[in-house]
Amino acid sequence: MRAVCWHGKQDVRVDTVPDPEIVQKGDVIVKVALTCICGSDLHLYNGYVPTMKKGDILGHEFVGEIVAAGPAVTRFRVGDRVIVPFPISCGACWYCKHELWSLCDNSNPNSWMMEHIYGDTGGGIFGYSHLYGGYAGGQAEYVRVPFADVGLEKIPDGIPYEQVVLLTDIMPTGYQAAVYCNINPGDTVAVWGCGPVGLLAMKSAKLLGAERVIGIDRFPDRLQMAHSQCQAEVLNYEEVDVAEQLQNMTGGRGPDSCIDAVGLEARGTGIEDVYDLVKQTLHLETDRASALRQLVKACRKGGTLSITGVYSGFIDKFPMGAIFAKGLTLRGGQAHVHKYLPHLVKLVAEQQIDPSSIITHRMSLEDAPEGYRTFVKKQDSCIKIALKPEHAAQKSEPASA
Repeated sequence: MRAVCWHGKQDVRVDTVPDPEIVQKGDVIVKVALTCICGSDLHLYNGYVPTMKKGDILGHEFVGEIVAAGPAVTRFRVGDRVIVPFPISCGACWYCKHELWSLCDNSNPNSWMMEHIYGDTGGGIFGYSHLYGGYAGGQAEYVRVPFADVGLEKIPDGIPYEQVVLLTDIMPTGYQAAVYCNINPGDTVAVWGCGPVGLLAMKSAKLLGAERVIGIDRFPDRLQMAHSQCQAEVLNYEEVDVAEQLQNMTGGRGPDSCIDAVGLEARGTGIEDVYDLVKQTLHLETDRASALRQLVKACRKGGTLSITGVYSGFIDKFPMGAIFAKGLTLRGGQAHVHKYLPHLVKLVAEQQIDPSSIITHRMSLEDAPEGYRTFVKKQDSCIKIALKPEHAAQKSEPASA
């Protein structure tokens, strides 16, 4: 089969690799109909996530059709169209039973790596380094999906793949980020990063009752999409002092909640930006914290910081004293996709949300290297790229519901 493989920093290629096979009785093989390049994939592309190996298959956002199933699979059958959550969860451990799906105790065979670095482990993730299990990813023609009865969600008849492919990751990620804000009527939610997750976090905040959402970025096309699609007020952090402006916009109090949808490659301004770039380049810190520092400074006293951008290790000059003094609540982590997926599928079926509205580029799987270059450079107003394998391009889609 053909698959998008990592060969080193900023070097991805479409290779011919062996087809996946059923390994465990609870596995299925999914024939990929549509997959996406995630902003988190760019951290792998840029070399910021350790334990990648040459030839690793990338991708954790994919949907498709079951073409083979192990003898222990009971909830699904060959021919079912399915959504595949990016975290791999066993369904039986303490964390899965408490709906902390992305923290599964049993799905990461390399848990010792994460325990050594962080003191404990997270669950496995498709196509996201050997730190998260070394699983082959979904930017491919076929994928082996373990624990199929636990992880998969059927796609309702009549709904095209494009409307649900973002439910594999960034829609639940944005939704969880908004849930973590504990939004009350009248609240103001500020979101750093108007990329795919940030846009869907803004949409989710509105769905959950926020009166105002404010999007913060430096790219005009992204700010425009936040304004037009999410009814957000927008700030360009290169043009204003964000914390000061947010104070002015909220009567001197600050936003009730602040969402970080940027993560470890955040850019800032002035000497702070230079400081972080130099320290990250010299491996004196792993992650750039410009956005996080702004969240802490801007959020109102007693407010909530919701961290959904990916961080890999250690940051410098983090204002912990301000968090303590202001009484802030901080929540974050990989999204527990399984928890939110049935509800989000229902919202799509009822046409209350259409996550596909943020897809700006549609390409063949064979064009993935070009897609990565376009996305990482933010060229051509690129927000989100969907990739279609050749076999899927030759098959017609169901009509919209």
